[in-house]
Amino acid sequence: MATAVSRRDRRISPVFLALVAIMVVSAWAVWTDFSASPGFAVFLFVVSGWIVSLCLHEYAHARTALHGGDISIGAKGYLTLNPLKYTHLALSIVLPVIFVIMGGIGLPGGAVFIERHRIRGRWKHSLISAAGPLTNIAFAVALTAPFWLGALDGVPDVFRYALAFLAMLQVTAAILNSLPVPGLDGYGVIEPWLSYRVRRQVEPYAPFGLIAVFGVLWIPEVNHVFFDSIDAVMRGLGVSEWETYWGQEFFRFWQGEPHLPSLNP
Repeated sequence: MATAVSRRDRRISPVFLALVAIMVVSAWAVWTDFSASPGFAVFLFVVSGWIVSLCLHEYAHARTALHGGDISIGAKGYLTLNPLKYTHLALSIVLPVIFVIMGGIGLPGGAVFIERHRIRGRWKHSLISAAGPLTNIAFAVALTAPFWLGALDGVPDVFRYALAFLAMLQVTAAILNSLPVPGLDGYGVIEPWLSYRVRRQVEPYAPFGLIAVFGVLWIPEVNHVFFDSIDAVMRGLGVSEWETYWGQEFFRFWQGEPHLPSLNP
């Protein structure tokens, strides 16, 4: 099926390359302490890294759909990694970035439009939905590799904290987006196995699933349990609460430069 997609349809977008460039330059600024405001450099690094991960998340959906039988994916520009090609830019980029700024929560939104009627087989439909969260998991493992490999010698503290916070966003995205809530990928995994009647009843609520999950997370009891779970996962990846906490503190540069205690974690 992939042969039906032209080379132009698969060419990486300059927009995506610009995002990667911002991520690399801001990472360098954090590492070298070049920026006059370390917090702003951390903010640029985390936001650009988060948007890059969103692009990869949606690319995974599109690429899996292409191999599943939807050859219309290429013509829509989804294989170029260009976020401007997504069907819902507000849900795909704007809202997820707002969620990060407001609550330190990574939650991708719906983006690529897949012509499901072209795809045969329940397992293919489920795999298409699962591809996004699996990408976030892979990104989280890559970001935390220096932690669980014990390769942090010589890594500046602020860069380590920024890396930890960006990795935490990937973990929250993978977990939240795997929930069986209409509108999220977790529901997309199980949807092909539900009866037609159930799918029709649930369909009207899909556009509100993302906002509903974010709203529930503002309930203190739910928020506490959720972030305790996230901290447990991060510890399993070698990242401490200390590192994710200070990563988020530097990220919120508009609150002023955080004052780090002189104690080690």
